[in-house]
Amino acid sequence: MIRACVLAGVLAGPLNAQDIASATYTEPTTRYAHGVLGDAIEWGTLQITLDDGTTRQFVLPQDRVFEDVAPRVADLDHDGRLEVLVVETQAALGAQFAVYGPEGKITATPHIGRSNRWLAPVGAADLDGDGRIEIAYIDRPHLAKTLRIWRYEDQMLSPVADVAGLTNHRIGEPDIAGGIRDCGGGPEMITASQDWRFVMRTLYADGTWASEALFSHVDRSSFDRAMACN
Repeated sequence: MIRACVLAGVLAGPLNAQDIASATYTEPTTRYAHGVLGDAIEWGTLQITLDDGTTRQFVLPQDRVFEDVAPRVADLDHDGRLEVLVVETQAALGAQFAVYGPEGKITATPHIGRSNRWLAPVGAADLDGDGRIEIAYIDRPHLAKTLRIWRYEDQMLSPVADVAGLTNHRIGEPDIAGGIRDCGGGPEMITASQDWRFVMRTLYADGTWASEALFSHVDRSSFDRAMACN
């Protein structure tokens, strides 16, 4: 388990400003030449907008980037306030899944451990029905192809489960496939099989994590179908 502090921050507004309304990446940069999302551009700053209209900017040092499509917001601790989920990469150690709040970085998973190693988010939800929120991502979707699930509690992340043989991204794609759906029976994580033959769902049932194929994968419309519970 890791607790991390903010790396750098520029605050625009009072420290007691209110809750997170939205988040975006700014300051595009080419300082990390991985290009896994189809171009050489990553992001140097996370900008958070609060519900009173003020903004806060968290600027990464030169050896880090946000290697991501977009920040995600979710209430991770059921307090009615949103946190921000990001993919943050350190040049020598690769990616980690990090949580930010209005004051900066709260916690993160460990870095993968080497340069040019990435993770692709799936999402956040109470995945096992215990009342606590889990986050999920695919660790190295082009190599390890492993779904990793972590629980967020007391501003910390702790590992819950790993499920092998799944992916949600191919090198050069500008987006990440799948996500988390609820078709009436609880949250299900939608990914692809490791060989991209099938759209898969993974869920917690009867005390275990299980994956099964929903239907054959064709293209992104296959994931749209799955996410729409069709």
